[in-house]
Amino acid sequence: MIAGIGIDVVDIGRFERSIARTPGLVERLFAESERGRPARSLAARFAAKEALIKALGGHAVIRWHDMQVVQDSQGNPDFLLSGGLADHMEALGIDRVHLSMSHDAGIASAFVVLESDQSPRGGR
Repeated sequence: MIAGIGIDVVDIGRFERSIARTPGLVERLFAESERGRPARSLAARFAAKEALIKALGGHAVIRWHDMQVVQDSQGNPDFLLSGGLADHMEALGIDRVHLSMSHDAGIASAFVVLESDQSPRGGR
């Protein structure tokens, strides 16, 4: 069953200006393995992280480095979750996270769907 859905869009030009103005922003938002990519790719990864937060309904345990955007074995975008976020996802019974990202025409976007095999609270 679907446990959460999140979407986010990022203006790539605005994102580029933000990381130029605040050099430490890239280190704060992205794990070492994510850095060094073009701004459009970082913007899409930022959108992915924001979409995941929205799919979860926001939560205090979320840290930027606990959600790395990686590629799965087929080269598709995926999350590598760790720390408090991984524990929180397990506690919620989230079994799968689906991620789609794109960047075109100056916009980066991401869509996240969370799935759970558990019944909703109250059961049916």
